[in-house]
Amino acid sequence: MSAEATALKIAERPLVPYAKGEAYRLYQGDSVELMNQFPEQQFDLIFADPPYFLSNGGFTCKSGKRASVQKGAWDVSRGVEEDHAFTVEWLKACQRALKPTGTLWVSGTQHVIFNVGFAMQKLGFKLLNTVTWYKPNASPNLSCRYFTHSTELLIWASPRPAKTLQHTFNYARMKAENGGKQMRDVWNLPRTGEEELTADGEGRMWTQIAPRREEKAFGSHPTQKPVALLERIIEASTDKDAAILDPFNGSGTTGVAALKLGRRYTGIDLDSKYLELTKKRLDAVSR
Repeated sequence: MSAEATALKIAERPLVPYAKGEAYRLYQGDSVELMNQFPEQQFDLIFADPPYFLSNGGFTCKSGKRASVQKGAWDVSRGVEEDHAFTVEWLKACQRALKPTGTLWVSGTQHVIFNVGFAMQKLGFKLLNTVTWYKPNASPNLSCRYFTHSTELLIWASPRPAKTLQHTFNYARMKAENGGKQMRDVWNLPRTGEEELTADGEGRMWTQIAPRREEKAFGSHPTQKPVALLERIIEASTDKDAAILDPFNGSGTTGVAALKLGRRYTGIDLDSKYLELTKKRLDAVSR
């Protein structure tokens, strides 16, 4: 079947949510196929936490013990060229789905983020910031042949360049949250109930170790992000009632943060197990 015929066949399929609530919709399936069925320019913000392609027989340290890095078949690398082709395809779909005033956030480690940044530039995204998220609870380096990996990078970008920047940035709110100083692009996030604010000369450093225990009350995902991270992203770059999409839904943390902040959420995932987990989390927030 030709690519054109395949696209036509996809377009004819009805979009039926796996689950839905008053302010959310969850879909099961391939993220690129589903995003290309949504109306164009529908979303104010897309947060993407794509596969890091690290499940290739390596090891890490978990709870003080040696553990295999095998998150699932979705995280297995198919080689540099195929991995890059996949990145280009889902970025194209995001670009199509974003409003001109919307933005895309992508998280990743060194294993994938440079691939993403290069693809973004080739596709015509405007890179706004590269935020460094510091993680003080980083796993020890077992080989003792590298510096310990203790950060993830977040690329923030507009879908297309424009003479006048059109994206939402709640600058004043971020400045107020940072003790009256301009918020920098290196983040430590607040740990609820245990905030320790320390002066860095210009603003304040915020500390968040990992998703809190209650964030995993219904289950967890191997790449789960803390709600505090998504809350900051959503508060910084959207207004109330914004439409937010996560094409790699996972445990639904983006949706939890979106609903808590009065936004609308759409999530896509291949695995019904994680969609069920997400539904429980979102219904709990809605209640």
